[in-house]
Amino acid sequence: MDNAVKHYSSLFKLPSYRRVITFMVVTCFGGALISTLALFGFSDGLPRGLFLGSSLFLVNFILDCAVSMLVMRGDPIFSFRRTAAVSLVCMIFWLFFGFIGIGVASSYGVLWWIRLSLLGYSTMLILRLIVFNTTSRMGQGRILVAAFLQPFLCIIPFLALWASIGYPLSPQATMLFIAFSTGVALFSSFLFISLLNRVGKQTLGVPSFALLKVFLLNWVLDLNAPFEELLEKLGEDQDVEVSLMKFGSTKPKAAIVVPSVHPGPFKNIGSSALPSMIKASLEKEFNCTVCVPHGLFGHELDLASQAQSQRIIDGILKMKDYEPSEARASPFVVTSNSAATACCQVFGKFTFISFTLAPETTEDFPKELGMHVQREAARHGLACSAVVNAHNSINGVADMQKAMESLETVATACLEKAASLKRQPFDIGAATILPKEFLLSDGMGPGGITAVAVRVGEQKTVYVVIDGNNMACGLREQILQALREAGFNEAEVFTTDTHVVNAVILNDRGYHPVGEAMNHDKLIGYIKEAALAALAKLEEVEDVSCCKVIVPKAKVIGAKQLETLCLLTDKAILRAKRISAPIFGLAGLALMLFLLLV
Repeated sequence: MDNAVKHYSSLFKLPSYRRVITFMVVTCFGGALISTLALFGFSDGLPRGLFLGSSLFLVNFILDCAVSMLVMRGDPIFSFRRTAAVSLVCMIFWLFFGFIGIGVASSYGVLWWIRLSLLGYSTMLILRLIVFNTTSRMGQGRILVAAFLQPFLCIIPFLALWASIGYPLSPQATMLFIAFSTGVALFSSFLFISLLNRVGKQTLGVPSFALLKVFLLNWVLDLNAPFEELLEKLGEDQDVEVSLMKFGSTKPKAAIVVPSVHPGPFKNIGSSALPSMIKASLEKEFNCTVCVPHGLFGHELDLASQAQSQRIIDGILKMKDYEPSEARASPFVVTSNSAATACCQVFGKFTFISFTLAPETTEDFPKELGMHVQREAARHGLACSAVVNAHNSINGVADMQKAMESLETVATACLEKAASLKRQPFDIGAATILPKEFLLSDGMGPGGITAVAVRVGEQKTVYVVIDGNNMACGLREQILQALREAGFNEAEVFTTDTHVVNAVILNDRGYHPVGEAMNHDKLIGYIKEAALAALAKLEEVEDVSCCKVIVPKAKVIGAKQLETLCLLTDKAILRAKRISAPIFGLAGLALMLFLLLV
């Protein structure tokens, strides 16, 4: 995923409507006045500049309204603001060529300003054709009208100005050039788009810009369905397992759910919101507090759509075959070595075990670790294991191959120690806090902060689950210290790895880990509040049950498709860099030679 994630910082958001209009006024009037004053002096240049600037602005404004409200009506991308932004960028390119022409004209005559201005006009044509063709899902006829309408009418003020100065280039020659440049623009833009689409077809079986269009619909408008339709076609079927542990007293008290799917890929696509979706649905069904820590799987097990996420939830809700066990628990056990830490507690004959590499980066762990835990748990007569990746520290890139030996070592030692301890009656309490001041852009998902407190004998333990994607390095240790000071003997903090916080901000990762953009004192205050609220609700547990839910043939993205998707962006960018100069360089050369010959 690193190859895809590094492009988050290349994304951008357009200025507000007011700023776009302001920039358009400045560009049209500023560019026109600079050009005419430099060429014709103050007395002649000022009225001509005011005429050209006002004409360009009015034409752009009227045509942008027409394109957004009539030509592209029904296209969710091209609102007036976005259409105007495209026109603004194109006008900047056009006037840039005009400024070059002014410099040349000072030595070789005003004809060169006209020639370079016409070259800028051609650049605008090519740019608009590429933008509308690669981002709009409208028919080709509407796209062509949207691309050509503004340049064709914006040239009229220039023609009028040139006529007022004696028209150094004949009207017939100008019309011939406009016709020729239209052909060049169509050919070069079509060739550029076709060569880039071929990259997607060769690697994924889908045109590159089809992927771009559905991404833009999600990035700009939060529309998930178009992207998910594509992922459903590319995905593969796989049985999905969910571990669920329930604790009850006079009524249900708490449930821990660990899905074997990854909550990604980003924003509202696929299973990105699965942790908070499971929490909301099961809390309503079970009438108790639910937490959903992260399992051991990576992006290759992202679900293809929200519909698949709902299938997982429906599978959990339909599950009735819970395996009961005696309501006794071992004390909370921690085992560490130089690289890894495992935390384990046995409830009846069920095991809850988590892993972290904190303070080093703790990212996705391979499923082989879960298989190792299952074997070791079975060796100690433990029937059902919920295996959690704490996902609670990010500090660079983790070397999973190097870490696996340490993880398996602490898993074996921790399970052996927990299984050997005497199990006693225990109390449990749970609570959730939803901090309103922390938003998705800060790294906090809708599931908020959930605390599950467990008391075994004199030992008080709290599990804290934060609905976020990983955690700022060192914050885990601050939280654990604060919880000990609050009266807990042991604690561990997890994140859900929710990806609803991903691709909502513009930085190198595309998201903030928990604590990176939050005030630590306020965050820890909320965590202590949730933990103490859970402690206040402690009740003796009367029954513990566990089950493994298998949802058959869930559509996941798959390892091969994921790798291809992530590499496609790099391949397309590399191809674009290679072909841009030859295609547009030759187009510019052909246009300039034509201008010199007419």
